[in-house]
Amino acid sequence: MKRVNLKIKKAVSLFVLLFFCALNGYSRNDEKTKSAFAVIERLIGSRANEFELNIVKDKNQDKDWFEVEATKNLVKIKASNNTALCYAAYNFLRDIGAVLISWEGNRINLPKSWPTYSKKQNTPFEYREYLNACTFGYTTPWWDWKRWEQEIDWMAMHGINLPTAMEGQEAAWQELWKEYGLTNSQLEAHFAGPAFLPWQRMGNINSLEGPLPQEWFVKKEELQKKILERMRALDMHPVVPAFSGYVPKAFAEKHPEAKITELKSWSGGGFESTFLLDSKDPLFKKIGKRFIEIYIKKYGKSNFYLADSFNEIEPPVSEANKYEELSNYGSAVYETINEAAPGATWVMQGWLFGDNKEFWTKEATSAFLSKVPNDKVMVQDYANDRYKVWDNQEAFYGKQWTYGYVHNYGGSNPVYGDLNFYKNELTSLLKNPHRGNIVGYGAMPEGLNNNSIVYEYIYDLPWTKGEQPINDWLTKYLNARYGQTTSKSVFQAWELLLESVYNVKYWETRWWNDRAGAYLLFKRPTASITEFKGNPGDKKKLKEALDILTNEAKKYDKKNFIQYDLIDATRHYYSLCIDEDLMECVKAYQQKDIAKGDDLFKKIEKQVLNIDTIMSGQPLNSLDQWVKSASDYGSSPEVSSLYVKNAKTLITLWGGEGHLNDYASRSWKGMYKGFYWPRWKMFLEALKKSVVNNVPFDENKERESIKNWEINWTKSK
Repeated sequence: MKRVNLKIKKAVSLFVLLFFCALNGYSRNDEKTKSAFAVIERLIGSRANEFELNIVKDKNQDKDWFEVEATKNLVKIKASNNTALCYAAYNFLRDIGAVLISWEGNRINLPKSWPTYSKKQNTPFEYREYLNACTFGYTTPWWDWKRWEQEIDWMAMHGINLPTAMEGQEAAWQELWKEYGLTNSQLEAHFAGPAFLPWQRMGNINSLEGPLPQEWFVKKEELQKKILERMRALDMHPVVPAFSGYVPKAFAEKHPEAKITELKSWSGGGFESTFLLDSKDPLFKKIGKRFIEIYIKKYGKSNFYLADSFNEIEPPVSEANKYEELSNYGSAVYETINEAAPGATWVMQGWLFGDNKEFWTKEATSAFLSKVPNDKVMVQDYANDRYKVWDNQEAFYGKQWTYGYVHNYGGSNPVYGDLNFYKNELTSLLKNPHRGNIVGYGAMPEGLNNNSIVYEYIYDLPWTKGEQPINDWLTKYLNARYGQTTSKSVFQAWELLLESVYNVKYWETRWWNDRAGAYLLFKRPTASITEFKGNPGDKKKLKEALDILTNEAKKYDKKNFIQYDLIDATRHYYSLCIDEDLMECVKAYQQKDIAKGDDLFKKIEKQVLNIDTIMSGQPLNSLDQWVKSASDYGSSPEVSSLYVKNAKTLITLWGGEGHLNDYASRSWKGMYKGFYWPRWKMFLEALKKSVVNNVPFDENKERESIKNWEINWTKSK
């Protein structure tokens, strides 16, 4: 009987305890926090049960905030929402050196008991943005739900709550255009291939590297539903697509009465024309509203809709009524969104204002935005590592805007970034009385999976407000990344890295002489490289850092992230060396110094093959992985072949007759040995042959021959 009473007393005590916890909002199984708990659990397993999560609405905080209190067996976290909870949990785990999550993998080594810890932070930015519209071509086209789940967890752990979410829209476009009478064959001729869809969505191209297989529509629709469900559960605000005025060629032919402008070929020519419906045409709002209705039916309601009518495209407006016509476009896009999704915000990229400063004067920009309520449009001014758009455009004339960086262009991945620049820019911005209605901050990279430290730092800045010394931040970062108290030597190596490669805000030589490609080695060969003035950064200090890392890495496990960072520093340093040797090799042959040219040729080839071998230590950054993921995404040999050609073309030829070839160049295993060196080898051998035979070197002929080789390479299996 006593045992029964004892059991009853224990049960009553447990009930009282649970009731008390629930009353105070501390239940670890709270329905409101289950999404954040699931993220933490996926990261650290059952130890997530030692985290007590609570969403609290603080009357004194109108922006996101969090508070962490840790004792031996319990980590209590209060925060404004699920995303803030996730960031707080990760911030704690990283601070104590237990966890580091990155694209290259996670390092997790939890202590047996938690150290005493207390921290409270808030952010002045309502939104932390992420993902460029182009990322959905340069990085994510072959991602399945498993990979997207990892990325959304990464977003949550980094406090991101305004992610761009562009997957799955082709299913809605297909349904819309079929309602307007377009046939399957007409739509096959319209849609671009999967890797090139971002630029079709922005009105730059049509049909390039298509057709788009029907299975793509089905897979991406299913995927987008999962993506949006997860983002919304984590209290994120996904930015989804809207109609910006672009219509298929077949639609334009079917509606000769409509006011539709055929635009000039984008980015240097070679692409098929695109067709823009005039904002005053009655069809504009009708089509735009119907698209959002279809989209909502498939994916649910959203609060933010992305529409870019003039991305790298000069608006087709008359000189006489330029400002009135621009204001009509702006109001038409806004009104269409507002009528289809009342209360929603029109989001637009601010890139166009920096890309074409000549057209987008203050008068033109203010006219474009003039008829839109200040709180119903958001300009994502994300190119502050290149342009000062917000400053030049008076903080967008009272409209909402977000500040950020592209950092990565095309997925091209030299080692660079500028932590001091990001810190100083943010502190300056927060003090600037003319910053206007700024509501967000973040990074909008075109490609992912590179330079993790840049994004780790950028997404801490909205919370630290730039007040934390970089060396303090770096110490905690390295302790978490490498898993032990950082030695003076390792820290010294990283100080040198900050002074040599992470002091470069923009890799400007990727567009040297209007030729794309991260390094000279990655650009289509030309004899004019002898005029190249050099890559950014400090190569001497990089070599000093590399020497220290090489020595220190021997003291670590082979799977430790220091080995990954050593590979990054190595392939970057020797790529810079190759660029210098290429210039000297071309110069030697031009000066008829065959012996010197041959020695340099052999040296370059050896370095290229060595880098390709070293890159085996980064298996996710490889040509094989990129091609395999594309092939695996297809359900038949025919579809897989199309996807593979898309994948290979995007990172090499790109498309068209303009200057985009090598824009998305990749410092990957397989690319050094299998693509970049064969081109230069052909070129250098032809240059040497012309000297030996004493005949003029026909560079144009050789470059055309190399281009044909590239075309065959993209088609090869």
